[in-house]
Amino acid sequence: MTPEEKKRWAKERLCEKQKELGRAPKKGDFDDATRSRIKAFLGAWPRALEAAGLKEEKGRDAKGQKRYKSAKNAELSAMRKAEKYRAENEETSETKTLTKEEN
Repeated sequence: MTPEEKKRWAKERLCEKQKELGRAPKKGDFDDATRSRIKAFLGAWPRALEAAGLKEEKGRDAKGQKRYKSAKNAELSAMRKAEKYRAENEETSETKTLTKEEN
């Protein structure tokens, strides 16, 4: 089989299973050998579903355009993560301090 034939075979298996189940197939819906071949021909499971047209590509909108966070949103997201991290660490250090004082 050529690489194109392998990809076509894998996409056909995924589409057939989707029609059979009425939903996007999960890895557990296939036997080990078939699942391994699909992943070998199309990549990781989410990428295989995307290649078969059964799942929208991550990071793309409905028109297939890449979605990017604006610089402002990315900065706010980073600030929130840092604030959450600091708060969690402060709680941990306060708990340790209280435990030492009790002993």
